[in-house]
Amino acid sequence: MVRNNGIETIDETNGGALLSGLFYESDSYRYRRPSGMSDWLIFYTLEGEGYLRTPHGEKRCRSGQIGLLRSGIPHEYGTVSGSRWVFYWAHFQKLPEIDYLPNEECIVATVPDGNMQSRVQQTFHHILNDSRERASFWHMLCENSLREVILLSAQLLERRLDPRIELALQYLSRNMQQSVRIDDLAKSVGLSVSRLSHLFKQETGASVLDHLNRLRLQQAALLMEHMGRTATEASLDVGFYNYNHFAALFRKTYGISPRTYKKDKAAHKE
Repeated sequence: MVRNNGIETIDETNGGALLSGLFYESDSYRYRRPSGMSDWLIFYTLEGEGYLRTPHGEKRCRSGQIGLLRSGIPHEYGTVSGSRWVFYWAHFQKLPEIDYLPNEECIVATVPDGNMQSRVQQTFHHILNDSRERASFWHMLCENSLREVILLSAQLLERRLDPRIELALQYLSRNMQQSVRIDDLAKSVGLSVSRLSHLFKQETGASVLDHLNRLRLQQAALLMEHMGRTATEASLDVGFYNYNHFAALFRKTYGISPRTYKKDKAAHKE
């Protein structure tokens, strides 16, 4: 490793080890690998802003964003001038889930605020702890966590929804079993009711109520099929307090009544 004008230039690879860390870096922080690496490198920015530079250009990795550098690609990364960069990082060998990501030298995925960011941060925290403690099965646990982050990144890049609608979808998923008021949902994502309704339909192709009902019906079907819940119990479990309304929506979606659905699934298992 040599320093040139404050930039650390690294020619060697990491030898395939799974390494992880949490760095707090000033704007003097720079790493350069003119020959790339034999492994892959993933980041998750908690605060500030970093840059990831490859022969095809530069991308920024800001708070709440996941960045990934492919193996074998010459690169440089560091803290953006005038900023600081607080980030998790991990070196790892290629996992099959990588193939779900775009075939680009450098990838950046934005994680919506709220529950999703908490989930990603916790996952990186697990990677860091497991890679440091190295208890039984630590390597497999780290790889499983990395798989989760990679798949979430692929999901985010594929959907490319408005961040406020991503937040709305998370809110509906978390509160599916409760009575959801459109006013509360709109307030939670910083939109008016009319703007939320329009943007939600534009981004997802469904109204807020239609999406919520679809979530509830899917969950009710799973509860009847796999958890032994009766049609009435499943309807209550997912937030329907009028069984007739639930049954009508279920028949419209699945083509049969909830009780017939449960009976058919049970017969199929037998």
